[in-house]
Amino acid sequence: MENGVDPQIRRELLNWYDTITHQNYFSNNEKILIQQDRLAMGAPSSGLIAEFFLQNLEDTHLTQLCNKHTITAYFRYVDDILIICDSRHTDIKHIQEDFNTLHPYMNFTAEPESNNQINFLDITIHKTPTKWTTSVYRKPSFMDSIIPYSSNHPPQHKHAAIRYLHNRLNTYHLQHDEFKEELDTIHDIMRNNGFPIHLHTHISHPETAYRNPQKKPHINGPHSRTSAERPPLL
Repeated sequence: MENGVDPQIRRELLNWYDTITHQNYFSNNEKILIQQDRLAMGAPSSGLIAEFFLQNLEDTHLTQLCNKHTITAYFRYVDDILIICDSRHTDIKHIQEDFNTLHPYMNFTAEPESNNQINFLDITIHKTPTKWTTSVYRKPSFMDSIIPYSSNHPPQHKHAAIRYLHNRLNTYHLQHDEFKEELDTIHDIMRNNGFPIHLHTHISHPETAYRNPQKKPHINGPHSRTSAERPPLL
């Protein structure tokens, strides 16, 4: 046993990896080509292999980099990374330079906070002298289009977006003003896509809907967080 992995399982995984990476065939200009390095874009296995690679890179180098640059916490979701540090002791440019030496095919870019706030995934983190607060972040290109209520899609498909917005609203730690602003945005999205007004009540008062197990609204369901955090290293 090495690192807790059975040798047979390790051999099978390596054989699986070799088979996938040595059969990256594709066609271009009526020619059959094979990719010599990196991973095929769009291949189902590429995301999993890339995650293996990044986790190995973190296990190998991250603790040393955190100690060197006095990084307080490190969070990653796929290829988005949030680093928390004290700017009095840490220079983000030096962190970026060191990260870019980890592998020749990897290029990290850095976006420091601006006006005491920074966007990470679907949240905006606001820094105050005494605490941090969060609000929901939407890109400038955001469109409020979801499957219209009048469409012929199955109800569970049409309600999926509403269920997601509802779960995010009640799961993220939003301050009162941010909560109300997000609730108004959800109502606007529902209204603009033709959802009936009675569904707004379930969004506005989810706790009353849950109290009676015999009358549980069908728009509610299990919640899956949209952001995954790696525990702080330090």
